Amino acid sequence: MSDKIPATPNEQIKKLRERGCIIDDENLARETLKYINYYRLSNYFVPFSVSKNKYEDGTTFEKILQIYEMDRKLRSILLAALEEVEITLRAAISNYHALKYGALGYLNPSSFDRAHNHQSFAARINHLIEANEEREFVKHYKKQHEGKFPLWVVMELFSFGTLAFFFKDMQNVDKKTLSNDFFHCSPSELDNWIFCLNELRNYCAHYNRLYGNHFPVLPRTPKNFEPELENDVFGYIIVLKQLYHDKANWNERVVKPVSRLLRKNSAVARMSDLGFPEGWETKIAFVDMDE
Repeated sequence: MSDKIPATPNEQIKKLRERGCIIDDENLARETLKYINYYRLSNYFVPFSVSKNKYEDGTTFEKILQIYEMDRKLRSILLAALEEVEITLRAAISNYHALKYGALGYLNPSSFDRAHNHQSFAARINHLIEANEEREFVKHYKKQHEGKFPLWVVMELFSFGTLAFFFKDMQNVDKKTLSNDFFHCSPSELDNWIFCLNELRNYCAHYNRLYGNHFPVLPRTPKNFEPELENDVFGYIIVLKQLYHDKANWNERVVKPVSRLLRKNSAVARMSDLGFPEGWETKIAFVDMDE
């Protein structure tokens, strides 16, 4: 890394101009680069690049800054919705598994699919308990219940990723029942969608760029839905919609704020960079609700 030399805000501004960025207000650019790392902000120029070191004609600093702020607000909207879906998934999966196999059934490898690596799973559970030993409910179960944590309790320590792998490793018959009865989809759809939402959550929680980005997992398209989903923001919002339990809240807390945000930034944001097709507002909303 010896060839990487730190640059001052003025040097960073010079570099942006050399690549084709129009900067009318140097003071704005200089102040912005004091509180937003150059490397982070430069990532938002990627969708507007024609080559590695050349931006599209008409690319302004103000435009990129507006896209940056829009992206930040979009992450906040989606992260709040993801929280609700994650809590729903934890409840549905833990309730089903515990009722069938018992409160501590998750400690028995026979309650999972044959491909399940129970030794690794048990080690992960122990690590989560140790890492959270100062939390009150962890102290309680270690002291009052000999360290025996019911599934619905220990699942409060799960990350979204751990939750995704827990469902993936469940027995096929259980995955089918849970998917059909609770989420009205197939096991393969639910399996895929949980992993998609894990990726989306990681992007949102770690402040990664959504605009013009593509996620690692290709989402499965819900039945009777058009167009085919891609691994972009639109595709992942549709997946989020599939697992969101409250239709009225979805329209109020996700559809309306997303619509307002995109309309407000329509002069700079290209819908194609988000994967949004024609008629997207109808597609992301629940439109068959009773009045």
